[in-house]
Amino acid sequence: MIDEPYRWVEAIANRREYIEHELASGSPTIAVSYDDGVLLLTFGRDRRKIFEVYDRIALGGIGHPGDIERLRIAAIELASTEGFTRSSVDVSVRRMTTYTFSPTLKQAFEQIYGAPYLARLLFAEVGRDRLEDFFVRLDYDGSMKASSMDVGKKGTGFGAISGTRRSLEHIEQYLERHPVDQFNDAAATAVRAWGTGLFMADEDHRDGPDDEQLTGFLREQLRDYNVEAAVLERRPRTRVAYRELTEEELAPVLNHYLS
Repeated sequence: MIDEPYRWVEAIANRREYIEHELASGSPTIAVSYDDGVLLLTFGRDRRKIFEVYDRIALGGIGHPGDIERLRIAAIELASTEGFTRSSVDVSVRRMTTYTFSPTLKQAFEQIYGAPYLARLLFAEVGRDRLEDFFVRLDYDGSMKASSMDVGKKGTGFGAISGTRRSLEHIEQYLERHPVDQFNDAAATAVRAWGTGLFMADEDHRDGPDDEQLTGFLREQLRDYNVEAAVLERRPRTRVAYRELTEEELAPVLNHYLS
């Protein structure tokens, strides 16, 4: 019996190592606040990674498609139930992640005889102004990182997920150095932050790319990727703030790398 706690710790360590390896190749997803809303952007080859959850809430994910889909459906059902039994204004990313998703993921991860979620999630919620925009990164073990957990406290103005922690660190550093106001600036910054993350996911790259190196890297990589992007509009014409973007809307930014 005395060995049981140590076996559990070893099993958890092995499980973490396995999941990190499985997520390492995930394409980064970036969310950025700008004056008129929140932009979510990523690039992929075959499947969607950005989804609407509720009126002013969106979700991005990397990992196993089946696990992401299960978590997406759970988020939609939770938000819809909360909105129906209480009110739509009571539906918030803060409540969803803190009291439901974080405990659920933590429990699945620590129950070593069950399957964990092979997923890393990014929740974004658009506010009435940029100070109220809210972002949460939620990991497979239930750990979470929010742009700000204190009501009224200024947040970072962005959120991101990536396959590796080193990649994520460089994405966040890039976004911190490049604040944005308008949509085109947000899109251009999100694309370059994505490229920085993908560049640093390669362990052969020890230092972050300079501007010229990043431009060349993006021109090479974007030949094999399709863009996926959506906005949460701050003042939508309808009740729904979520709107998927077309390639034409992103053309002014993408043509710089595809021409």
